[in-house]
Amino acid sequence: MPHLGYDINGKRIMRPAKGSALDQLLESIDLPEGWTGLLDQNTGSSLKLTDEELELIRKIQANENTDQSINPYEPTIEWFTSKTEVMPVTAVPEPKRRFVPSKHEAKRVMKIVKAIRDGRIVPPSKVKEEIEEKDKFNFDLWNKEDEVNDHIMNLRAPKLPPPTNEESYNPPEEYLMNDEEKQKWLETAPIDREKNFIPQKYGSLRKVPGYEENIRERFERCLDLYLAPRVRHNKLNIDPDSLIPELPSPKDLRPFPIRCSTIFEGHEARIRTISIDPQGLWLATGSDDGSVRIWEILTGRQVHKIQLVDVEENPEDHIDSLEWNPDSATGILGVVAGENIYLIVPPIFGFDIENIGRLRIESGWGYDTFGNKKKGGDIQVESDDEETPKESNSNNEIKKEVAKWYPPNSEQSQLGISAIIQCRKTIKKLSWHRKGDYFVTVSPESKNTAVLIHQISKHLSQSPFKKLKGIIMDAKFHPFKPQLFVCSQRTIRIYDLSQQSLIKKLMPGARLLSNIDIHPRGDNLLAGSYDKRVLWHDLDLSSTPYKTLRYHEKAVRQIKFHKSNLPLFATASDDGSIHVFHGTVYDDLMTNPLLVPLKKLTGHKVINSLGVLDLIWHPKEAWLFSAGADGTARLWTT
Repeated sequence: MPHLGYDINGKRIMRPAKGSALDQLLESIDLPEGWTGLLDQNTGSSLKLTDEELELIRKIQANENTDQSINPYEPTIEWFTSKTEVMPVTAVPEPKRRFVPSKHEAKRVMKIVKAIRDGRIVPPSKVKEEIEEKDKFNFDLWNKEDEVNDHIMNLRAPKLPPPTNEESYNPPEEYLMNDEEKQKWLETAPIDREKNFIPQKYGSLRKVPGYEENIRERFERCLDLYLAPRVRHNKLNIDPDSLIPELPSPKDLRPFPIRCSTIFEGHEARIRTISIDPQGLWLATGSDDGSVRIWEILTGRQVHKIQLVDVEENPEDHIDSLEWNPDSATGILGVVAGENIYLIVPPIFGFDIENIGRLRIESGWGYDTFGNKKKGGDIQVESDDEETPKESNSNNEIKKEVAKWYPPNSEQSQLGISAIIQCRKTIKKLSWHRKGDYFVTVSPESKNTAVLIHQISKHLSQSPFKKLKGIIMDAKFHPFKPQLFVCSQRTIRIYDLSQQSLIKKLMPGARLLSNIDIHPRGDNLLAGSYDKRVLWHDLDLSSTPYKTLRYHEKAVRQIKFHKSNLPLFATASDDGSIHVFHGTVYDDLMTNPLLVPLKKLTGHKVINSLGVLDLIWHPKEAWLFSAGADGTARLWTT
């Protein structure tokens, strides 16, 4: 304000006039006496301090005593320690409460303890820990942001492709759609469209509206980043040739059949089974027309025909299986037709062989019968490894017949039939023992009596099993051991006929097995299945297949090993093809068998989804015989 106050008359007391800057400079040069540089706010004039006031200010700044009447260094007066007291001031004895725990303090302590246990009182250390834990969670996310390098396994998301000319606001005319293309684009499903937008043209950039699909595309992009996994595929520098097993060339593995040299024609229906005699001169074929025909191999000429089934009267009966007796001195041919088994000695060998074969069969008509039923045989095998078989019947107990032996009539004798065995159900498979006295038959519909063993010398037929699991598909004898291989739809069981026990159970892993064949050495086995697989089992290894071959396109009907020293085997399928393989089995047990595909033979026609139905190898040469649904049998030679 311009005035300092008012005088006694109520008039204003104006502030003294200030000098100019030049006057202030001169005053600062010529210091008046007592000038301190302070300005009195009330009067506006310079303030002059006395020496006493300056001394007082100095003491205050130096933290000294401002009262001069006080002497800080006066002598000490010992008020209490100058005279020693002999007697206490008070002689009152200590009360008992000072030596006894206080009940009130105990109550207060218990209250504090209970409060601590209830959590109403928290110790300072625990409070400090809780505060520190809260501080760990309550922090500024972006306060200390350090640049962290990506992990070595981190995969960045792929970038979006850059926009093309079609996405321009003013694309060329060739990128624009006409009405037909727009209609076709709208009718196409969104997932099948090549592009998810229709190119549009605007005159200027200010006329471009907002993009309607922006939110949807951003959302789909986020879904791709969030849900689509990203994997880094390491490129393997592998030579493709190293993945292929090193197999010998087929040219080095000759001989094996490569061409069809002879076609045996004459049957009026499909040929289901074929067999070649032990000497390798005669081929027997069985067909759905009910006839068995015997052919000379070298010329392809039919030398004998036997009509076993009248197709018009019994349309369901077929020649399902036939096989020559392995004893070449007998000339016996076993034929299966419906429920009957025919033992035939064809009149093609000469008097000596034919006479031996007939005598071998006829010698069993009077064996230990005396008009009674035949007694139990010597072969009894446990039915399964999971169940304990019942005690075998004594030799004096008469068993129920599983098959009946009948002599032929005059007409059948003229055809060469020497004996007829009638079973309960239709028989599908027949296989001889190596000595030629026993043969086994398979009847899948007979359940527990599906497997029957027949003996020619005694005219005896019996079932070695008391109970069978599953449907039996095939059965064969071991080449030189007293063992029987029984093949069901899913498993293959090996039984010891001398010990009457189960030796091994093979699990091929196929859904439906068709047949089996055993290597001449007896330590390997082949199994074919209707699910287009061929399984090689090494009996010295595990119960699972050593090798699985998947070369056929349809069901595998037949598999056969070459019975001589040639390491060959073949497979036949409904696709009309025959695959020939080289299979070497080494004497060294540490070396696995060598399997090499050699040749694919085609020639049979596929009729009603049936192709090649049976195979047989020549006993001495590398020749292969096949029978097909087209009614022909073929000889494949080198």
